[in-house]
Amino acid sequence: MKSHETKMDVILIGAGVMSATLGAILKELAPNWNIKVFEKLDAPGIESSNEWNNAGTGHAALCELNYTPQLKDGSIEITKAIKVNEQFQLSRQFWSFLIEKGLLKNPEDFIMPIPHMSMVQGEANVEFLQKRFEALKDNPLFEGMEFSDDPKKLAEWIPLIMNNRTDSEPIAATKIDTGTDVNFGALTRMLFDHLERQNVELNYNHRVDNLTRLNDRRWEVKVTNQENKKWEYHQADFVFIGGGGGSLHLLQKSGIPESRNIGGFPVSGLFLVCNNPEIVEKHHAKVYGKAKVGAPPMSVPHLDTRYIDGKKCLLFGPFAGFSPKFLKTGSNLDLIKSVMPNNVFTMLAAGAKEMSLTKYLIEQVMLSNEKRVEELREFIPDAKLEDWETVVAGQRVQVIKDTEIGGKGTLQFGTEVVTASDGSIAALLGASPGASTAVHVMLEVLERCFPEFVEEWEPQVKEMVPSYGISLSENRELFFDLLNSTARTLKLTEMHIERQEDQHVSEPALPENT
Repeated sequence: MKSHETKMDVILIGAGVMSATLGAILKELAPNWNIKVFEKLDAPGIESSNEWNNAGTGHAALCELNYTPQLKDGSIEITKAIKVNEQFQLSRQFWSFLIEKGLLKNPEDFIMPIPHMSMVQGEANVEFLQKRFEALKDNPLFEGMEFSDDPKKLAEWIPLIMNNRTDSEPIAATKIDTGTDVNFGALTRMLFDHLERQNVELNYNHRVDNLTRLNDRRWEVKVTNQENKKWEYHQADFVFIGGGGGSLHLLQKSGIPESRNIGGFPVSGLFLVCNNPEIVEKHHAKVYGKAKVGAPPMSVPHLDTRYIDGKKCLLFGPFAGFSPKFLKTGSNLDLIKSVMPNNVFTMLAAGAKEMSLTKYLIEQVMLSNEKRVEELREFIPDAKLEDWETVVAGQRVQVIKDTEIGGKGTLQFGTEVVTASDGSIAALLGASPGASTAVHVMLEVLERCFPEFVEEWEPQVKEMVPSYGISLSENRELFFDLLNSTARTLKLTEMHIERQEDQHVSEPALPENT
Protein backbone atom coordinates (compact mmCIF):
# COMPACT_ATOMS: atom_id res chain seq x y z
CA MET A 1 0.00 0.00 0.00
CA LYS A 2 1.47 3.34 -1.08
CA SER A 3 0.45 6.68 0.39
CA HIS A 4 0.37 8.39 -3.00
CA GLU A 5 -2.14 5.74 -4.14
CA THR A 6 -4.22 5.73 -0.97
CA LYS A 7 -6.82 8.34 -0.16
CA MET A 8 -7.25 8.98 3.55
CA ASP A 9 -9.37 11.38 5.52
CA VAL A 10 -7.57 13.03 8.43
CA ILE A 11 -9.07 15.26 11.12
CA LEU A 12 -6.86 17.45 13.29
CA ILE A 13 -8.51 18.79 16.44
CA GLY A 14 -7.04 22.03 17.73
CA ALA A 15 -5.22 24.72 15.76
CA GLY A 16 -2.02 24.79 17.78
CA VAL A 17 1.57 24.13 16.85
CA MET A 18 1.19 20.35 17.16
CA SER A 19 -1.67 20.04 14.66
CA ALA A 20 0.06 22.57 12.40
CA THR A 21 3.26 20.52 12.46
CA LEU A 22 1.50 17.22 11.80
CA GLY A 23 -0.49 18.77 8.96
CA ALA A 24 2.63 20.26 7.37
CA ILE A 25 4.50 16.93 7.56
CA LEU A 26 1.57 14.95 6.16
CA LYS A 27 1.16 17.37 3.25
CA GLU A 28 4.77 16.63 2.26
CA LEU A 29 4.42 12.85 2.66
CA ALA A 30 0.87 12.31 1.39
CA PRO A 31 -0.23 15.45 -0.50
CA ASN A 32 -3.43 13.86 -1.79
CA TRP A 33 -4.82 13.04 1.65
CA ASN A 34 -7.88 15.03 2.70
CA ILE A 35 -7.15 17.00 5.90
CA LYS A 36 -9.64 18.99 7.98
CA VAL A 37 -8.85 21.10 11.04
CA PHE A 38 -11.39 22.01 13.73
CA GLU A 39 -10.66 24.77 16.25
CA LYS A 40 -13.20 26.15 18.72
CA LEU A 41 -11.61 29.62 18.79
CA ASP A 42 -11.65 32.08 15.90
CA ALA A 43 -7.95 31.86 14.91
CA PRO A 44 -4.95 29.53 15.23
CA GLY A 45 -2.36 29.60 18.00
CA ILE A 46 -4.45 31.32 20.66
CA GLU A 47 -4.13 28.86 23.54
CA SER A 48 -0.95 26.97 24.58
CA SER A 49 0.99 27.87 21.43
CA ASN A 50 0.47 31.61 21.81
CA GLU A 51 3.59 33.68 22.35
CA TRP A 52 2.25 35.11 25.61
CA ASN A 53 1.20 31.69 26.91
CA ASN A 54 4.57 29.90 26.88
CA ALA A 55 8.18 30.70 27.63
CA GLY A 56 9.24 30.82 23.97
CA THR A 57 12.43 28.96 24.81
CA GLY A 58 13.70 26.71 22.05
CA HIS A 59 14.06 23.90 24.57
CA ALA A 60 17.39 22.24 23.79
CA ALA A 61 18.41 21.54 27.43
CA LEU A 62 21.09 24.21 27.13
CA CYS A 63 19.91 25.98 30.28
CA GLU A 64 17.10 23.93 31.85
CA LEU A 65 18.58 22.37 34.98
CA ASN A 66 15.71 19.91 35.53
CA TYR A 67 16.92 17.94 32.47
CA THR A 68 20.22 17.18 34.24
CA PRO A 69 19.40 15.83 37.71
CA GLN A 70 22.09 15.08 40.26
CA LEU A 71 22.11 11.43 41.28
CA LYS A 72 22.59 10.09 44.80
CA ASP A 73 26.27 9.43 44.13
CA GLY A 74 26.76 13.10 43.20
CA SER A 75 27.11 12.49 39.44
CA ILE A 76 25.03 14.35 36.84
CA GLU A 77 22.64 12.43 34.59
CA ILE A 78 22.67 13.98 31.11
CA THR A 79 20.68 11.39 29.13
CA LYS A 80 17.48 13.45 29.06
CA ALA A 81 19.37 16.62 28.14
CA ILE A 82 20.88 14.87 25.12
CA LYS A 83 17.49 13.47 24.14
CA VAL A 84 15.70 16.84 24.37
CA ASN A 85 18.48 18.62 22.47
CA GLU A 86 18.43 16.09 19.63
CA GLN A 87 14.64 16.39 19.42
CA PHE A 88 14.86 20.18 19.12
CA GLN A 89 17.40 19.79 16.31
CA LEU A 90 14.71 17.93 14.32
CA SER A 91 12.44 20.96 14.67
CA ARG A 92 15.20 23.31 13.50
CA GLN A 93 15.85 21.09 10.48
CA PHE A 94 12.17 20.91 9.52
CA TRP A 95 11.68 24.67 9.84
CA SER A 96 14.80 25.17 7.74
CA PHE A 97 13.43 22.74 5.11
CA LEU A 98 10.18 24.73 4.88
CA ILE A 99 12.11 27.99 4.49
CA GLU A 100 14.42 26.57 1.82
CA LYS A 101 11.44 25.21 -0.09
CA GLY A 102 9.72 28.60 0.03
CA LEU A 103 6.79 27.29 2.06
CA LEU A 104 7.58 29.62 4.94
CA LYS A 105 9.24 33.02 4.71
CA ASN A 106 10.99 35.46 7.07
CA PRO A 107 12.30 33.12 9.78
CA GLU A 108 13.18 36.13 11.93
CA ASP A 109 9.43 36.51 12.49
CA PHE A 110 9.38 33.31 14.57
CA ILE A 111 12.93 32.47 15.68
CA MET A 112 15.80 34.61 16.95
CA PRO A 113 19.27 33.79 18.32
CA ILE A 114 19.69 34.38 22.04
CA PRO A 115 22.26 33.06 24.55
CA HIS A 116 20.95 30.41 26.94
CA MET A 117 22.26 30.58 30.48
CA SER A 118 21.87 28.75 33.78
CA MET A 119 22.44 30.74 36.97
CA VAL A 120 22.60 29.47 40.54
CA GLN A 121 23.38 30.88 43.97
CA GLY A 122 24.78 29.18 47.04
CA GLU A 123 27.81 26.95 47.49
CA ALA A 124 26.00 23.64 46.91
CA ASN A 125 24.26 24.92 43.78
CA VAL A 126 27.50 26.35 42.35
CA GLU A 127 29.13 22.96 42.86
CA PHE A 128 26.19 21.30 41.10
CA LEU A 129 26.39 23.71 38.15
CA GLN A 130 30.13 23.13 37.73
CA LYS A 131 29.56 19.36 37.74
CA ARG A 132 26.81 19.82 35.15
CA PHE A 133 29.12 21.91 32.98
CA GLU A 134 31.88 19.27 33.19
CA ALA A 135 29.40 16.53 32.26
CA LEU A 136 28.09 18.42 29.21
CA LYS A 137 30.97 20.44 27.77
CA ASP A 138 32.63 17.65 25.78
CA ASN A 139 29.39 16.49 24.18
CA PRO A 140 29.04 17.97 20.67
CA LEU A 141 25.51 19.18 21.42
CA PHE A 142 26.79 21.42 24.22
CA GLU A 143 30.17 22.36 22.78
CA GLY A 144 30.93 26.03 23.23
CA MET A 145 29.31 26.19 26.67
CA GLU A 146 31.20 28.35 29.16
CA PHE A 147 31.18 28.30 32.98
CA SER A 148 32.13 31.12 35.30
CA ASP A 149 31.90 31.95 38.99
CA ASP A 150 33.91 35.14 38.52
CA PRO A 151 31.72 38.18 39.31
CA LYS A 152 33.59 40.28 36.71
CA LYS A 153 32.89 37.77 33.94
CA LEU A 154 29.28 37.41 35.08
CA ALA A 155 28.91 41.19 34.97
CA GLU A 156 29.85 41.03 31.28
CA TRP A 157 27.36 38.25 30.59
CA ILE A 158 24.43 39.44 32.73
CA PRO A 159 24.99 43.07 33.77
CA LEU A 160 21.37 43.59 34.85
CA ILE A 161 21.56 40.62 37.22
CA MET A 162 24.96 41.52 38.65
CA ASN A 163 24.38 45.25 39.03
CA ASN A 164 24.13 46.36 42.70
CA ARG A 165 24.41 42.75 43.92
CA THR A 166 25.72 43.20 47.45
CA ASP A 167 25.34 39.79 49.10
CA SER A 168 28.41 37.59 49.44
CA GLU A 169 26.66 34.36 48.49
CA PRO A 170 28.55 32.41 45.78
CA ILE A 171 27.03 32.78 42.31
CA ALA A 172 27.85 31.03 39.03
CA ALA A 173 26.47 30.69 35.52
CA THR A 174 26.91 28.79 32.29
CA LYS A 175 26.45 30.42 28.89
CA ILE A 176 26.07 29.04 25.38
CA ASP A 177 25.40 31.17 22.31
CA THR A 178 23.49 28.66 20.15
CA GLY A 179 20.21 29.13 22.04
CA THR A 180 17.05 30.52 20.47
CA ASP A 181 13.88 32.39 21.30
CA VAL A 182 10.93 30.91 19.39
CA ASN A 183 7.65 32.72 18.86
CA PHE A 184 5.45 29.63 18.64
CA GLY A 185 2.33 31.72 18.13
CA ALA A 186 3.79 33.34 15.01
CA LEU A 187 5.12 29.98 13.79
CA THR A 188 1.71 28.36 14.27
CA ARG A 189 -0.03 31.08 12.29
CA MET A 190 2.55 30.82 9.51
CA LEU A 191 2.13 27.04 9.33
CA PHE A 192 -1.66 27.31 9.09
CA ASP A 193 -1.34 29.92 6.34
CA HIS A 194 0.85 27.39 4.53
CA LEU A 195 -1.69 24.59 5.09
CA GLU A 196 -4.51 26.75 3.77
CA ARG A 197 -2.49 27.27 0.58
CA GLN A 198 -2.18 23.47 0.40
CA ASN A 199 -6.00 23.13 0.37
CA VAL A 200 -6.30 21.96 3.96
CA GLU A 201 -9.81 22.77 5.20
CA LEU A 202 -9.55 25.08 8.24
CA ASN A 203 -12.70 25.35 10.38
CA TYR A 204 -12.49 27.98 13.12
CA ASN A 205 -15.32 28.58 15.61
CA HIS A 206 -16.02 24.84 15.43
CA ARG A 207 -16.12 22.95 18.74
CA VAL A 208 -15.61 19.18 18.73
CA ASP A 209 -18.13 17.64 21.14
CA ASN A 210 -17.77 13.90 20.67
CA LEU A 211 -16.00 11.09 18.85
CA THR A 212 -17.68 7.82 17.90
CA ARG A 213 -16.13 4.67 16.48
CA LEU A 214 -18.07 3.42 13.46
CA ASN A 215 -18.54 -0.18 12.38
CA ASP A 216 -16.03 0.24 9.53
CA ARG A 217 -13.37 1.31 12.12
CA ARG A 218 -13.49 4.93 10.96
CA TRP A 219 -14.27 7.78 13.35
CA GLU A 220 -17.29 10.07 13.33
CA VAL A 221 -16.60 13.47 14.87
CA LYS A 222 -19.52 15.52 16.17
CA VAL A 223 -18.84 19.24 15.80
CA THR A 224 -20.81 22.34 16.80
CA ASN A 225 -20.57 25.25 14.38
CA GLN A 226 -20.51 28.05 16.94
CA GLU A 227 -21.56 30.67 14.38
CA ASN A 228 -24.89 29.08 13.44
CA LYS A 229 -25.17 26.74 16.50
CA LYS A 230 -25.74 23.72 14.24
CA TRP A 231 -24.27 20.26 14.65
CA GLU A 232 -22.07 18.78 11.97
CA TYR A 233 -20.80 15.23 11.57
CA HIS A 234 -17.48 14.48 9.88
CA GLN A 235 -15.79 11.14 9.29
CA ALA A 236 -12.10 10.29 9.18
CA ASP A 237 -9.73 7.33 8.94
CA PHE A 238 -7.41 9.05 11.41
CA VAL A 239 -8.00 11.63 14.15
CA PHE A 240 -5.34 13.62 15.98
CA ILE A 241 -6.36 15.35 19.19
CA GLY A 242 -4.00 18.29 19.65
CA GLY A 243 -6.20 20.55 21.72
CA GLY A 244 -3.74 21.40 24.50
CA GLY A 245 -5.37 20.98 27.90
CA GLY A 246 -8.65 20.16 26.16
CA SER A 247 -7.20 16.97 24.69
CA LEU A 248 -7.86 14.87 27.81
CA HIS A 249 -11.64 15.28 27.68
CA LEU A 250 -11.79 14.32 24.01
CA LEU A 251 -9.46 11.36 24.54
CA GLN A 252 -11.79 10.13 27.28
CA LYS A 253 -14.80 10.53 24.97
CA SER A 254 -13.11 8.34 22.37
CA GLY A 255 -13.52 5.39 24.74
CA ILE A 256 -10.32 3.68 23.61
CA PRO A 257 -8.78 1.39 26.27
CA GLU A 258 -5.58 3.44 26.23
CA SER A 259 -7.51 6.44 27.63
CA ARG A 260 -8.26 4.70 30.92
CA ASN A 261 -6.45 5.41 34.18
CA ILE A 262 -5.21 8.75 32.89
CA GLY A 263 -6.00 12.02 34.62
CA GLY A 264 -4.87 15.60 34.41
CA PHE A 265 -3.88 18.29 36.88
CA PRO A 266 -4.17 21.91 35.67
CA VAL A 267 -1.46 24.44 36.54
CA SER A 268 -1.80 28.07 35.53
CA GLY A 269 0.96 30.61 35.28
CA LEU A 270 1.77 34.31 35.49
CA PHE A 271 4.72 36.31 34.15
CA LEU A 272 6.09 39.69 35.10
CA VAL A 273 6.72 41.80 31.99
CA CYS A 274 9.08 44.77 32.07
CA ASN A 275 7.54 48.01 30.84
CA ASN A 276 10.76 50.06 31.04
CA PRO A 277 12.65 50.00 27.69
CA GLU A 278 15.93 51.04 29.34
CA ILE A 279 15.88 47.95 31.54
CA VAL A 280 14.91 45.68 28.63
CA GLU A 281 18.00 46.81 26.71
CA LYS A 282 20.33 45.93 29.60
CA HIS A 283 19.61 42.19 29.37
CA HIS A 284 20.20 39.85 26.43
CA ALA A 285 19.80 36.18 27.39
CA LYS A 286 17.48 33.53 28.68
CA VAL A 287 18.63 32.84 32.23
CA TYR A 288 17.20 29.79 34.01
CA GLY A 289 17.54 29.13 37.73
CA LYS A 290 16.62 26.15 39.91
CA ALA A 291 13.06 25.24 40.83
CA LYS A 292 12.00 25.61 44.44
CA VAL A 293 11.26 22.49 46.48
CA GLY A 294 7.82 21.16 45.54
CA ALA A 295 7.57 23.27 42.39
CA PRO A 296 6.74 21.61 39.07
CA PRO A 297 9.49 21.81 36.40
CA MET A 298 7.36 24.21 34.35
CA SER A 299 7.76 26.70 37.24
CA VAL A 300 11.54 26.97 37.07
CA PRO A 301 12.26 30.72 37.46
CA HIS A 302 13.79 32.38 34.43
CA LEU A 303 14.54 35.88 33.18
CA ASP A 304 13.95 35.88 29.44
CA THR A 305 14.71 38.15 26.55
CA ARG A 306 11.83 37.60 24.14
CA TYR A 307 10.95 38.89 20.66
CA ILE A 308 7.21 39.41 20.28
CA ASP A 309 5.58 41.33 17.41
CA GLY A 310 9.05 42.41 16.30
CA LYS A 311 9.76 44.01 19.67
CA LYS A 312 12.35 43.02 22.27
CA CYS A 313 10.71 42.19 25.60
CA LEU A 314 11.83 41.06 29.06
CA LEU A 315 9.80 38.54 31.07
CA PHE A 316 10.31 36.93 34.47
CA GLY A 317 8.49 33.94 35.90
CA PRO A 318 6.55 31.86 35.75
CA PHE A 319 4.58 32.13 38.95
CA ALA A 320 2.37 29.08 39.30
CA GLY A 321 -1.29 29.23 40.17
CA PHE A 322 -4.31 26.99 40.25
CA SER A 323 -7.43 27.10 38.15
CA PRO A 324 -9.75 24.13 37.53
CA LYS A 325 -9.85 25.13 33.85
CA PHE A 326 -7.92 22.98 31.37
CA LEU A 327 -7.65 25.91 28.92
CA LYS A 328 -7.60 29.66 29.46
CA THR A 329 -10.89 29.73 27.56
CA GLY A 330 -12.11 26.59 29.33
CA SER A 331 -14.71 25.89 32.01
CA ASN A 332 -14.41 25.88 35.79
CA LEU A 333 -15.91 22.38 35.61
CA ASP A 334 -13.05 20.98 33.46
CA LEU A 335 -11.23 19.26 36.33
CA ILE A 336 -14.38 17.74 37.85
CA LYS A 337 -15.60 16.51 34.46
CA SER A 338 -12.26 14.77 33.84
CA VAL A 339 -12.76 12.46 36.85
CA MET A 340 -14.09 9.12 35.61
CA PRO A 341 -14.71 5.76 37.30
CA ASN A 342 -11.58 4.41 35.57
CA ASN A 343 -9.27 7.19 36.81
CA VAL A 344 -10.73 8.30 40.14
CA PHE A 345 -8.31 6.21 42.22
CA THR A 346 -5.40 7.36 40.06
CA MET A 347 -6.40 10.97 40.71
CA LEU A 348 -6.87 10.40 44.46
CA ALA A 349 -3.48 8.69 44.71
CA ALA A 350 -1.84 11.66 42.98
CA GLY A 351 -3.53 14.06 45.40
CA ALA A 352 -2.16 12.13 48.37
CA LYS A 353 1.35 12.01 46.88
CA GLU A 354 1.64 15.61 45.77
CA MET A 355 1.01 17.49 49.01
CA SER A 356 4.20 19.52 48.53
CA LEU A 357 2.99 20.62 45.09
CA THR A 358 -0.41 21.55 46.52
CA LYS A 359 1.25 23.59 49.25
CA TYR A 360 3.46 25.30 46.67
CA LEU A 361 0.50 26.21 44.45
CA ILE A 362 -1.46 27.64 47.40
CA GLU A 363 1.54 29.79 48.34
CA GLN A 364 1.90 30.98 44.74
CA VAL A 365 -1.79 31.89 44.46
CA MET A 366 -1.49 34.02 47.59
CA LEU A 367 1.43 36.08 46.25
CA SER A 368 0.85 39.80 45.74
CA ASN A 369 2.61 41.76 43.00
CA GLU A 370 4.97 43.12 45.65
CA LYS A 371 5.88 39.55 46.69
CA ARG A 372 6.43 38.56 43.07
CA VAL A 373 8.82 41.45 42.62
CA GLU A 374 10.63 40.31 45.77
CA GLU A 375 11.26 36.97 44.03
CA LEU A 376 12.38 38.84 40.93
CA ARG A 377 15.00 40.59 43.08
CA GLU A 378 16.78 37.24 43.48
CA PHE A 379 17.60 37.79 39.79
CA ILE A 380 17.57 41.61 39.59
CA PRO A 381 18.57 43.04 42.99
CA ASP A 382 17.35 46.57 42.28
CA ALA A 383 14.07 45.64 40.53
CA LYS A 384 11.27 48.16 41.11
CA LEU A 385 7.57 47.33 41.23
CA GLU A 386 6.60 50.18 38.90
CA ASP A 387 8.77 48.78 36.10
CA TRP A 388 6.89 45.47 35.90
CA GLU A 389 3.34 44.38 35.17
CA THR A 390 1.67 40.99 35.46
CA VAL A 391 0.54 38.95 32.44
CA VAL A 392 -1.52 35.75 32.71
CA ALA A 393 0.21 32.90 30.88
CA GLY A 394 -1.33 29.72 29.50
CA GLN A 395 -2.90 26.75 31.27
CA ARG A 396 -0.95 23.50 31.38
CA VAL A 397 -2.46 20.13 32.24
CA GLN A 398 0.10 17.76 33.74
CA VAL A 399 -0.61 14.09 33.03
CA ILE A 400 -1.44 11.78 35.94
CA LYS A 401 -1.16 8.05 35.34
CA ASP A 402 -0.12 4.77 36.91
CA THR A 403 3.48 3.82 36.18
CA GLU A 404 5.74 0.94 37.12
CA ILE A 405 8.34 3.24 38.65
CA GLY A 406 6.13 5.82 40.34
CA GLY A 407 3.18 3.59 41.16
CA LYS A 408 -0.44 4.64 41.16
CA GLY A 409 -1.25 8.29 40.51
CA THR A 410 2.14 9.47 39.31
CA LEU A 411 2.34 13.06 38.10
CA GLN A 412 4.15 13.23 34.76
CA PHE A 413 6.18 16.28 33.74
CA GLY A 414 6.67 16.25 30.01
CA THR A 415 4.90 15.53 26.74
CA GLU A 416 2.93 12.33 26.27
CA VAL A 417 1.40 10.73 23.17
CA VAL A 418 -1.52 8.32 23.61
CA THR A 419 -2.52 6.22 20.59
CA ALA A 420 -5.11 3.52 19.95
CA SER A 421 -3.72 0.04 19.33
CA ASP A 422 -4.81 0.20 15.69
CA GLY A 423 -3.32 3.67 15.17
CA SER A 424 -6.63 5.25 14.15
CA ILE A 425 -6.52 7.98 16.79
CA ALA A 426 -3.78 9.78 18.74
CA ALA A 427 -3.82 12.44 21.42
CA LEU A 428 -1.14 14.72 22.76
CA LEU A 429 -1.09 15.43 26.49
CA GLY A 430 1.26 17.21 28.87
CA ALA A 431 3.47 20.25 28.71
CA SER A 432 7.15 21.26 28.38
CA PRO A 433 9.22 20.71 26.27
CA GLY A 434 6.14 20.32 24.08
CA ALA A 435 6.22 22.81 21.22
CA SER A 436 10.01 22.77 20.92
CA THR A 437 9.97 19.05 20.13
CA ALA A 438 6.83 19.12 17.96
CA VAL A 439 8.53 17.58 14.92
CA HIS A 440 9.93 14.65 16.91
CA VAL A 441 6.54 14.08 18.58
CA MET A 442 4.65 14.15 15.28
CA LEU A 443 7.12 11.76 13.65
CA GLU A 444 6.48 9.45 16.60
CA VAL A 445 2.75 9.75 15.90
CA LEU A 446 3.33 8.75 12.26
CA GLU A 447 5.47 5.76 13.27
CA ARG A 448 2.79 4.51 15.66
CA CYS A 449 -0.27 5.28 13.56
CA PHE A 450 0.94 4.66 9.98
CA PRO A 451 3.46 1.81 10.26
CA GLU A 452 2.50 0.56 6.79
CA PHE A 453 3.87 3.78 5.27
CA VAL A 454 7.04 4.22 7.34
CA GLU A 455 9.39 2.54 4.88
CA GLU A 456 7.95 4.46 1.92
CA TRP A 457 8.10 7.78 3.75
CA GLU A 458 11.59 7.43 5.21
CA PRO A 459 13.52 9.03 2.28
CA GLN A 460 11.23 12.06 2.34
CA VAL A 461 11.42 12.29 6.13
CA LYS A 462 15.22 12.32 5.93
CA GLU A 463 15.04 15.06 3.32
CA MET A 464 13.00 17.16 5.75
CA VAL A 465 14.98 16.19 8.88
CA PRO A 466 18.38 14.74 7.88
CA SER A 467 19.27 13.54 11.38
CA TYR A 468 16.13 11.38 11.65
CA GLY A 469 17.18 8.07 13.22
CA ILE A 470 20.75 9.27 13.89
CA SER A 471 22.31 10.16 17.23
CA LEU A 472 23.82 13.61 16.74
CA SER A 473 25.64 13.41 20.06
CA GLU A 474 27.66 10.55 18.57
CA ASN A 475 28.21 12.25 15.21
CA ARG A 476 29.98 15.52 15.90
CA GLU A 477 30.70 16.70 12.36
CA LEU A 478 27.21 15.86 11.13
CA PHE A 479 25.79 17.79 14.08
CA PHE A 480 27.81 20.92 13.33
CA ASP A 481 27.10 20.66 9.60
CA LEU A 482 23.37 20.62 10.35
CA LEU A 483 23.59 23.19 13.14
CA ASN A 484 25.37 25.65 10.84
CA SER A 485 23.27 24.97 7.75
CA THR A 486 20.03 25.51 9.69
CA ALA A 487 21.58 28.59 11.34
CA ARG A 488 22.22 30.10 7.91
CA THR A 489 18.70 29.34 6.67
CA LEU A 490 17.01 30.51 9.87
CA LYS A 491 19.36 33.51 10.23
CA LEU A 492 20.76 32.32 13.56
CA THR A 493 24.21 32.12 15.14
CA GLU A 494 26.73 29.81 13.44
CA MET A 495 29.27 27.87 15.50
CA HIS A 496 32.87 27.99 14.33
CA ILE A 497 34.39 24.96 16.05
CA GLU A 498 37.81 23.65 15.13
CA ARG A 499 37.93 20.06 13.94
CA GLN A 500 38.91 17.80 16.84
CA GLU A 501 40.26 14.53 15.50
CA ASP A 502 40.22 12.85 18.88
CA GLN A 503 36.50 13.56 19.24
CA HIS A 504 35.56 12.77 15.68
CA VAL A 505 33.19 9.85 15.20
CA SER A 506 32.47 8.66 11.67
CA GLU A 507 28.96 9.57 10.77
CA PRO A 508 26.69 7.25 8.81
CA ALA A 509 26.23 8.03 5.14
CA LEU A 510 23.05 9.94 4.38
CA PRO A 511 20.73 9.08 1.51
CA GLU A 512 21.54 10.91 -1.71
CA ASN A 513 18.38 12.99 -1.53
CA THR A 514 19.53 14.73 1.67
